[in-house]
Amino acid sequence: MRIGIIGTGTVGQTLADKLVSLGHEVTLGSRTKDNERALAWAEQAGPNGHSGTFADAAAFGDVVLNATGGTVSVAALRAAGAERLAGKLLIDVANPLVFSSEGELTLDPVNTDSVGERIQREFPEARVVKALNTMNAAVMVDPGKLSGEHNLFIAGNDEAAEAETIALLGEFGWPAEWIIDLGDITGARATEMMMPFWLRLYRHFGTTEFNYAFKRNA
Repeated sequence: MRIGIIGTGTVGQTLADKLVSLGHEVTLGSRTKDNERALAWAEQAGPNGHSGTFADAAAFGDVVLNATGGTVSVAALRAAGAERLAGKLLIDVANPLVFSSEGELTLDPVNTDSVGERIQREFPEARVVKALNTMNAAVMVDPGKLSGEHNLFIAGNDEAAEAETIALLGEFGWPAEWIIDLGDITGARATEMMMPFWLRLYRHFGTTEFNYAFKRNA
């Protein structure tokens, strides 16, 4: 499969590494063609790894992953081009984190909106699914790093797009029964609002390699 990734940070590169290792062909997109991080990644990724602009990545991918910071995601995807996203599965892994000068975290948007919803409104012809944004990048691509069953959440308006997302996540090692579908794209509000709690847990545990596990009566 051809996959475009928008964003060259740790999350984008971790996803790109995993996808290439699984045999997919990946273009890692940045604002400019000469982005040093993207060029360095493509050089070590082998023949299935490429770098380019946001527009290059969107045009290349049969599936597109948004791995930019949530506060700039819509702008990055505008640069990618609505016409290049139309009809495609767009998996959004972003969180709208805003840190004050004192390091205090807030979210923007929050409560009545989310990054996932903003993307779906801005690009109505894209099939947006929120996923993977409630955990560290290493756990995203290797759930076996943690012992026992733990959970991943998805939300989206298109059931077929959600099914395609679940299939791709299965390649990462996520059993379908571990994935919790929160319904339409408004479910992205809930998962994005988990991030302040996640950061508190990180400070408590002293590691990012943890995740949520939900139990219920059979």
